[in-house]
Amino acid sequence: MTVSADFMRRLAAVAAAETLPRFRMEGSISNKEASGFDPVTEADREAERAIRALILSEYPGHGILGEEHGAENITSSHVWVIDPIDGTRAFISGLPVWGTLVGLTIEGDAKAGLMSQPFTGELFYALGDGAHFEGPGGPRRLATRATVALSDATLFTTTPALFKGAMRERYDRLEASVRLPRYGTDCYAFAMVAAGHADIAVDAGLQAYDIVALIPLIEQAGGVVTTWTGGAAEGGGDILASANPVLHEKALKLING
Repeated sequence: MTVSADFMRRLAAVAAAETLPRFRMEGSISNKEASGFDPVTEADREAERAIRALILSEYPGHGILGEEHGAENITSSHVWVIDPIDGTRAFISGLPVWGTLVGLTIEGDAKAGLMSQPFTGELFYALGDGAHFEGPGGPRRLATRATVALSDATLFTTTPALFKGAMRERYDRLEASVRLPRYGTDCYAFAMVAAGHADIAVDAGLQAYDIVALIPLIEQAGGVVTTWTGGAAEGGGDILASANPVLHEKALKLING
């Protein structure tokens, strides 16, 4: 099955129609956790509803797994995985490092995906023929960096606070080995690896809807995405993404050493 670039643009547009009018505006925020803070907004719910409606109108036989509205027909060979606003904490704080994620798995493998940041006018997508960017500066094909030394690498993570206990020690080893660590970027971190602006993105405890859309972006730009044990990342978990296989192997070895 072929997904068109036009369909990716349409998905991004229907999501943006719900998210942008609510960004940096006062709106209701709900907490999904009894202890702690896991925010969800009207923008999350309405954007996912719009995305789901478009997918089902175009591909009625496909399944959908979404963060806000759950699963339907996920025994289908083709399943769309949606995070309407990845980085809701950034969204409610007025920071434009959130993004809309929509990925497509075929027989469990992530084959196509998009990350849209409508406030900055950026669309990153992969269709199977490479990874692409549309936005400021004009369209271009994405390619990851050739960095092979950890000491030359730029690393992104959402926050080191995600890493608990022994995991924090393992993360700290990786951070100490790189040239430049940066925090607070959610899905934007992975898009920057795909775009060749960073070398490593690492996060803990991701759900499938946090990562499926980003796997094709990075892989089709030349990078690698796995769990910390080197396994498939489609199911989520503790995730490491690197600009190339050599760097990825070094990072895995360090955090598992």
